[in-house]
Amino acid sequence: MADSNVTSLFRSTAAHSPSMAALARESDGTGPVDFCIPCNPYFPTPAMFDAMAARLREIITYYPSSADTITAELCNLLQLPPSCVAMGNGSTELITWIDHLMVRESLAIPVPTFGRWTDQPMETGKRVDMFPLQESSGFALDLTQYAEFIRKRNTKVAVICNPNNPDGGFIHKQALVQFMDAMADLDLVIIDESFLEFADAEVEPSVVQEAMLRPNVVVLRSLGKNFGLHGIRFGYLVANPALAGRIRSMLPKWNLNAFAEHVVFILKEHGAEYAQSLQQVRRDRLDMASHLSALPGLTVYPSQGNFLFVRLPVGAEGTVVRDRMLTEHRILVRECGNKIGSSSRFLRLVVRPQTDVRRLVSGMEQVLYGTRRGAAVPELGTGTNYSSGTAAVDRLVGATNGAGMQNLAAQALGMGTSGVGMQMPMPAVAQMQPQPVPVPAQMPMQVPMPAQPQPQMQPMVAAAQVQQMPMTAMANQSNGMGMPMQAVAQMPQQQMAQVPQQPQAQQPYGTPAPAPAPQGPTPTGVPARNGLTAAQVRGATSPNGMQNLAPAPATGWPNAQSWPNAAGMGQAG
Repeated sequence: MADSNVTSLFRSTAAHSPSMAALARESDGTGPVDFCIPCNPYFPTPAMFDAMAARLREIITYYPSSADTITAELCNLLQLPPSCVAMGNGSTELITWIDHLMVRESLAIPVPTFGRWTDQPMETGKRVDMFPLQESSGFALDLTQYAEFIRKRNTKVAVICNPNNPDGGFIHKQALVQFMDAMADLDLVIIDESFLEFADAEVEPSVVQEAMLRPNVVVLRSLGKNFGLHGIRFGYLVANPALAGRIRSMLPKWNLNAFAEHVVFILKEHGAEYAQSLQQVRRDRLDMASHLSALPGLTVYPSQGNFLFVRLPVGAEGTVVRDRMLTEHRILVRECGNKIGSSSRFLRLVVRPQTDVRRLVSGMEQVLYGTRRGAAVPELGTGTNYSSGTAAVDRLVGATNGAGMQNLAAQALGMGTSGVGMQMPMPAVAQMQPQPVPVPAQMPMQVPMPAQPQPQMQPMVAAAQVQQMPMTAMANQSNGMGMPMQAVAQMPQQQMAQVPQQPQAQQPYGTPAPAPAPQGPTPTGVPARNGLTAAQVRGATSPNGMQNLAPAPATGWPNAQSWPNAAGMGQAG
């Protein structure tokens, strides 16, 4: 595959990576080893694929059953009431209808995240309030600060992806339920659980049951990712009957294809294989993280998804690494320079079997270090570390912590504030539960974050401690967050600065702000309280006060014996 062809393929798909079909057409007809598309590599089993192939002609010749029929079978499997479920032609179709029908004016979303949660509402003229996740805290989502962010902007809809894509950050169920109740006055709260089946941090992590009882909560679930069938395009949402019925009434009668119907109706026969596939992905995640962490200068962030978010060594440019991995080693990786809130310093790498991981690590060593292990590849000569048109807003978010005002982040640190310039109670160090955490040599100084219901997400270290651990010990002693407990215990505890104690708020997520004066929808292109507009996000404008903003160069499964529980989860571990 020629370098020029590779570059053109990625430039023509600015919002995503090129499809495997497009890559295969540019080569000898076979695609590369796929570390880009987050798909379960162990399901369906080879025998299931053979059975589907034998019925191929029948499947593609005739119309499928109606969506109601297929949905009823899925609900029978999940033990959910059909009135609370709507199935779509992939989760993207459901996101589109949620935006058209339920997002009235504005939507808040932590970034970086799945691109459709930012792009879809902007395409329809909504205001998108982006809450930047901080690299210094391992991209962990602070729900208290997120709630304050929503209140400050008077945002109407809040979205949380759990686990988040691309970093794999995880929030425990109890904390999510508290957040949902604190946001009960919003138009809508959306919990995207597209990757939740791969998590093992707790046994029952899904909020599906809680969503059905609340008037403004929608839970989005994927089937293609966890069933290893992205090409079929099927997913579903769960909500109370009024919300689910509103979406369902807008969907075409035959919006699901015959392959989706066939898979849904055979799933009950393959519950054991499915559960085993999830367990294998979780084991592979530990193995893959340990091998990548051994690469000098590479930071691996803890993940509960079927992917790992990694930061390249200083001096490495993601687009160069991506293109060389593909052209020289036939390995496809996801460079994250076109994700808002990220940059081309980061890659998202999908969890794959150990033989593929060995090939990935070997290729990364050659591309990053050549014959001299530790010497990273040079950056592109563009004067920027960023590779996409979102570089300008990435710089702005980094400089202002997402508030759209220069130097606000520095002012916040000086005043003891956090987030977007609002006063936030900071717990004393003595009241926190510090745990020994690994500190990468290249990581910036860590800042103590407010106490969280969920565990703090700290970067993993590329060190011999991890490499020396037996894999059986790693699997048995994992803390559920992609980090072996033994390795953590052996590492020095990070020194934390004493923070003056301030009174804690009575309501953990803040009380609802006073109702603002009645006003119409915010006009398209007008930011709310220094928020970012769609034009600014794409690096197309330079409003007053931000003259430096400029475009950048493009560089409940039913049977306990056969299926896990309703979240598609087995026992933790």
